[in-house]
Amino acid sequence: MNTRLHKDLFPILRRLSDGAFHSGQALAHEFGLSRASVFNVLTQAEGLGMRIHAVRGRGYRLPDPVDWLDACEIVRHLGEAATAYEVHVLDSVDSTNRLLMTEAQACLADGHVVVAEHQQAGRGRRGRSWHATPGGGLMFSVLWRFEGGLQAMAGLSLAVGLAVARAVNRHSTHAARLKWPNDILVGHRKLAGILIEIQGDMHGMAYAVAGVGLNIRIRGAQRDRIDQAVIDLDEIGVRVGRNRLLADCLVEMHRVMKVFRCDGFAALRAEWEALDAYAGKPVRLQFPDGHAVSGLVEGVDETGALRLRDAQGRVHLHNGGEISLRPEIRS
Repeated sequence: MNTRLHKDLFPILRRLSDGAFHSGQALAHEFGLSRASVFNVLTQAEGLGMRIHAVRGRGYRLPDPVDWLDACEIVRHLGEAATAYEVHVLDSVDSTNRLLMTEAQACLADGHVVVAEHQQAGRGRRGRSWHATPGGGLMFSVLWRFEGGLQAMAGLSLAVGLAVARAVNRHSTHAARLKWPNDILVGHRKLAGILIEIQGDMHGMAYAVAGVGLNIRIRGAQRDRIDQAVIDLDEIGVRVGRNRLLADCLVEMHRVMKVFRCDGFAALRAEWEALDAYAGKPVRLQFPDGHAVSGLVEGVDETGALRLRDAQGRVHLHNGGEISLRPEIRS
C-alpha cells in the first residue's frame, strides 16, 4: 500500500490505544483537524488492518492494545549492548532496508538500527512483499560495516537467522527453527524472514544491511494476502512486548556478530545445524531460471552453503541467492 499516510495517523492511533473512548470532536480539537479529517484518518487506519471500535455518542477507541515502539525502552532493554547500536524508531517508511542502504552511502556508522511501525513497501526475498499491520509485527534493519570486504560476509544471513531464533526461543515453548538460507520457522510455518543487502568491494570496505520481519499478530484479512504458510507469536502464546523482543534480537545479533567478525560463520555452523528444520529431510531447490534439484539436506558448510546429497550419494553445495527450498513429499 503506497498511499501517502496522514501526518496525524499514528499520533491519533496512540491516543486511541489508551482504552478509553475519544469523541471525534475531542480528537479534532486536540490535533487541529476537522471532524471529517479525523474520520478520514481512521478510515485510513482501517485500510492498514487496524480495528477501530466506534460507538455513536461515545467516539472511537482501539479494542486491541498496541505495544507501541519506543526507542528509550528498546535501549533500556539492550543493557550493555546499547553502546553497539543507535536506534531510530519511525512511524512509517517506504522500507527500512532501503532507507539504511541509502543512508549507508553517506558514511552512516556501523550499528545503526531503523525500526518502523509500518512499511509502505516492505520487502522479502525473491521480490516478495512483507505485510504487517501497525503493532502486528517487528520490521527492522541493522547496518554493519566490514573492513574485510564482501568476502567476509559469507554466511551472514544464516548468522542473523540464528540470532533471531535465539531471541525468540528465550520466550517460546515452541522451538523456533531455521530454514536455509534465511527463514525462521515454528512447526514448518514461517515466523520471520531475513533480507540481506550488501554493497562494497570484494576485498576492501563493504557494508551490509540486514532486514528482519517477524510476525507478532497476523489478522485474518492480512493472512489471506500472504502466499505461504505463516505463524505468529500470538498463536504460540508468546506475549513478550515488542520493545523487549527487539532488544533481545539486537543483543543476540551483537553476540553472534562478535563471533562472526572474528571467526566467520564456521564458528556458528554447529549451532545453526542443531536448529535446522530440514536436517536429513528430502527437499527440492527451485532456481531462478526454472530448473530444480532434489536431495537430502546434510547441513551447511563453513561458508553457509547448503549441502545436498543426491540420489547417487554425491553431495553438492548450493549458495543462497534467489534459491527457494521446499520440502519434497516422497511416496
